[in-house]
Amino acid sequence: MSARGRYDIAGEAGFTLIEVLMATLLMTMILGALATVTAQWLPNWNRGMARVQRAERLAIGLERIATDLSVAEMMPVNSETRTPLFEGAELSVTFVRTAVGPNTRPGLEIIRLIEKADNQGLALVRERAPFTPMPAEAHVMFADQVVLIRSPFRVSFSYAGPDQVWQKEWRGQRQLPDMIRIAVRDAATGQVLAASSAAIVHVNAPAECARSKSPVQCLTEPLKPDSDKKKEE
Repeated sequence: MSARGRYDIAGEAGFTLIEVLMATLLMTMILGALATVTAQWLPNWNRGMARVQRAERLAIGLERIATDLSVAEMMPVNSETRTPLFEGAELSVTFVRTAVGPNTRPGLEIIRLIEKADNQGLALVRERAPFTPMPAEAHVMFADQVVLIRSPFRVSFSYAGPDQVWQKEWRGQRQLPDMIRIAVRDAATGQVLAASSAAIVHVNAPAECARSKSPVQCLTEPLKPDSDKKKEE
């Protein structure tokens, strides 16, 4: 093979400097376009995932609240009173239920759902304490705080009895409310969200009223002392 033939083959075997520069420029343009597209959709993706996670946490918190409220017990604080331990307000509710969960002993416990503030803003917290007979004005020491619902959501409660009229408070009643409404609002706008729910209390009247011929009259008539009840029996 002649020297001219060998030179032509060697010249066609690789890339020229101009071709390398063009390929590098094209790759840079492609990477720049991908970076621009990624920068546009990635924040929207992150915001969408954050909304999904907030919605899931909200659903789990509401389920826990509704489950607790539905199994509230007709339990007085001691044997001297017949009024059940139930204190319902707009931003908190305290009641008695059967103990449930890990590391709990069989028996009853006092549950309080209350809105509190921390370094991340307002949050609805679940607290509990073991139930024991106590004076009516005794101070309950709650522990085991668990955040159920956090800002940007706020939760308020309202209560309805047999008359189906919603009230902002339920205190000192002889029976538990028939239903408890759990209203979820957007903290910024105050708008009530569709995620709001209601809990139906399974047991809301004393056992003696279930045996009475007139349950309504049983709830409205004055309480008799235990000594009078024994005489009647």
